[in-house]
Amino acid sequence: MLDPRLRTLWLANVAAGAAAVTVRTPLYAHPRVADSVRVRRDSMVATDLEVVTVTDRSAILTWTTRARDRYGRTRPVPADTEVRIAPVDGRLSAQPHYLDSRPTAYHYAELTGLEPGRTYRFEAYSDGRRAVPARTLVTRRAGTPESTGTFTTATPPPGRLLHTIALANDVHYGEHSSGLVVAGLPTGLSHDTEHYPDFMLTALLDDLRRPDRAADQLIVAGDLTDTGTLEQCLGVRERLDGWGVLGRDYFVCRGNHDKPDAHRIDHWGKVFHARQRLVEHRVGELRMIGLDTTRLRGSGGTIVAPQLAHLREVLAADPDRPTLVFGHHPVTSHAAVSNPGGPGFVLDRTNAAALHTLYRDTPGVFLHHCGHTHRNRRNRPDSGVDVEFLEVAATKEYPGGYSLLRLYEGGYTINFYKTRTESARRWSTRTRRQYLGLHPDHALGSCADRNHVVLRDFSGLRAGR
Repeated sequence: MLDPRLRTLWLANVAAGAAAVTVRTPLYAHPRVADSVRVRRDSMVATDLEVVTVTDRSAILTWTTRARDRYGRTRPVPADTEVRIAPVDGRLSAQPHYLDSRPTAYHYAELTGLEPGRTYRFEAYSDGRRAVPARTLVTRRAGTPESTGTFTTATPPPGRLLHTIALANDVHYGEHSSGLVVAGLPTGLSHDTEHYPDFMLTALLDDLRRPDRAADQLIVAGDLTDTGTLEQCLGVRERLDGWGVLGRDYFVCRGNHDKPDAHRIDHWGKVFHARQRLVEHRVGELRMIGLDTTRLRGSGGTIVAPQLAHLREVLAADPDRPTLVFGHHPVTSHAAVSNPGGPGFVLDRTNAAALHTLYRDTPGVFLHHCGHTHRNRRNRPDSGVDVEFLEVAATKEYPGGYSLLRLYEGGYTINFYKTRTESARRWSTRTRRQYLGLHPDHALGSCADRNHVVLRDFSGLRAGR
């Protein structure tokens, strides 16, 4: 059961979202249809403003422009992209810092050349219309960058940058309808002409090889496929193999969608790893451990006794080695009571407690990365372990992206990035309206969930691949 207070809050959010759904959720048509509909330019609005990413020297803002057609329906409408900024400790008004005159309805502005540890005020515009946040709690609550019009860049950890690792999950390769909770409910979203998990995965892999992201490795923490068929497993494996080598450049674990089929044939296990077995990798002195937390039935997670014993053995053999653990299901009580599916949707409490005990005796473990909930969230541990438990939003739908873990000699940074191809931005915008328009409040997470700095001693790690 959900904590009664959290259940009340969540139901209140549902009620508020349902009341606002006609305002928050515009009707979308295929781009070619939308382009053919005459829109009133004087009705254009710039909305859905989000300060997605804030690093030590950059910030990324996204928003959408729409206008009403002759029938009164809102449609995406192309416009230019402009952001003005100024340090809050200065006297100047906000000055143009980013301008892209190429028209688009799905705006993505990356501000670079900023100073670490400095607060900036900002204004975003399209064709002279100032962008505002959507009617979502996550961006309109007091103190958010979107409500204050300011953001503060991070102060990075001391020392050299050693490794950059992308954290992703929930590709759902082979899926045809997004936003379903149970069969047919609520009404899912599909793409008329393209396979959206494919182009969302393409956008992810393309992003990670660009010089401004420059990921050394990629971790995909489960739900690589929709139903675990052989075709889906081979298809996603082929795409990932085009990016790098399994076990050297990219690493995976199984999710609940990657389970054996009704005949107990484990296609995912044949293509990737056998079921309920951990995998251990080394990137220099950094150790990465992937857990299989799936059950044969149901969406919740568990770890069978042999796998847990193997994990205990691996950790005890080298407890001080810097270690990143990844598995599909969230672990903490904080995650169990805060997700809409409740405690039955995450790792069972017995195994969650066992992991906390193991981590308490293994000071080298610093991060546990998971997916499954399709949201960005930094969870509190159940006990006093010095481990971050991080949920990362889905690759395949809004907000559509990944987190970058940057390891420095003196700590690490976490930053979430939306993927930025035109098709990815369009699909992410469309899937904002999943679950009666409440999906942004669930999935985006706070700015601190998405962007934070942790100080820790990694001076023993070597730089590079």
